[in-house]
Amino acid sequence: MSKQNALNENLERGLEERHIQLIALGGAIGVGLFLGSATTIQAAGPAILLVYTISGLAMFVIMRALGEIATSYPVSGSFSAYANEFIGPLAGYMTGWTYWFMWIVTCMAEITAVGVYVKFWIPTMPQWIPALAALVVMTCVNLIAVKAYGEFEFWFALIKVVTIIAMIVMGLLMIIFGIGNAGKPVGISNLWTHGGFFPKGIWGPVVSVTMVMFAYLGTELIGVTAGEAKNPEKTIPSAINKVFWRILIFYVGALFVIMCLYPWNSLGTSGSPFVLVFSKMGISAAAGIINFVVLTAALSSCNSGIFSTGRMLYNLSLQGTAPKSFSKLGKTHVPTTSIIVSALFLLIGVVLNFLFPGKVFTYVTSVATIGAIWVWAIILIVQLRFRKRLTPDQVKNLHFPMFGYPYLNYIVLAFLGFVVVMLAFGKDTMVALIVGPIWFAILLACYYIFGLNKKNFKSKESEESDQEK
Repeated sequence: MSKQNALNENLERGLEERHIQLIALGGAIGVGLFLGSATTIQAAGPAILLVYTISGLAMFVIMRALGEIATSYPVSGSFSAYANEFIGPLAGYMTGWTYWFMWIVTCMAEITAVGVYVKFWIPTMPQWIPALAALVVMTCVNLIAVKAYGEFEFWFALIKVVTIIAMIVMGLLMIIFGIGNAGKPVGISNLWTHGGFFPKGIWGPVVSVTMVMFAYLGTELIGVTAGEAKNPEKTIPSAINKVFWRILIFYVGALFVIMCLYPWNSLGTSGSPFVLVFSKMGISAAAGIINFVVLTAALSSCNSGIFSTGRMLYNLSLQGTAPKSFSKLGKTHVPTTSIIVSALFLLIGVVLNFLFPGKVFTYVTSVATIGAIWVWAIILIVQLRFRKRLTPDQVKNLHFPMFGYPYLNYIVLAFLGFVVVMLAFGKDTMVALIVGPIWFAILLACYYIFGLNKKNFKSKESEESDQEK
């Protein structure tokens, strides 16, 4: 099996193992854990721990499927390139543009959030100034070199990791030894003394699965880094294998501690649960600390968004379904034009967010919801197609084979289908079932109206395979 770059990318492999490890970790931990965890707890009570664990297992299977292909075909376009190669040009086009738009939408919200977080310290500053500053700085970082992106992401992720570990350790000291609670151990009885472990019945955890799955959005970013990782056959498997344990520690562990310290039905009324835990330990600057962490988390999302959208446009250009200029690389071997174009769209997003707040972004972010499920499903399907091309000897020589193939693929695809169905039962998520199909219809129309179906890119590897046949 050939390990050549299927799309002949010329990006510099400047991401070291520590960058990949922290990018993987940062991608799995978002603003939602620090600010939005109270919402998921209110939806399901203590049983939310089971939802995060089951959903985490599903994400781990998806990441293992991605890892098998990424170590064999380490390209920056990742899902789009793989869909183009193993399913067809239309699938590659749909996946690339959907993932690009998904990150553009996510970053629009994150950039605006930066303005909100900065106002915590400087209330008189207009919200658009820090939002614009964040966009300019993160764009420049991405234009310098891929190593600059990796370095910023390393430190942003490290801040989140240290904060969560500190909260878990402090919480366990209160739970076991009563430190910070007048020497009286808090224990874990809060997990069942307020209506039981399933206070909302089985329906609560079932409905909350959509919120939990989208907390994991960004985990798949490891795949996008494959084309610029120094040693993808080593770094990608190492990062992916640790995904599930990180989810257990940072999501399940953090929420376990929070719900032991406070009754689940009292959370959500006094700001971030993380602030409550730090405050209980006597840290007066708790609110400021968490605000700083959330600010860096938003900057991290913006940084990753510019990185991934730039690479998707670059790869779509190589496929022939985006302007050729998007495939041009700068002196530092980064897709300069693609990065700048993505940043300009984000700038428009900041303006729109101030002109038309509220419903417009609720509708648009619903595309991100459907987009995430689409990408995850494509990863599983691509791995099925990829494996079918291999001979038994080639399967034995895989560096990072997917376990449980093909049964786990089908089980997790069914789970993703279940998540789509559950979107219909949430007030904020139901719109995704309307806006999502409209988005795909627009993409399909553009594909045929602009004759993109006649410009399909074929990799050298595909052509060689066709000639052999």
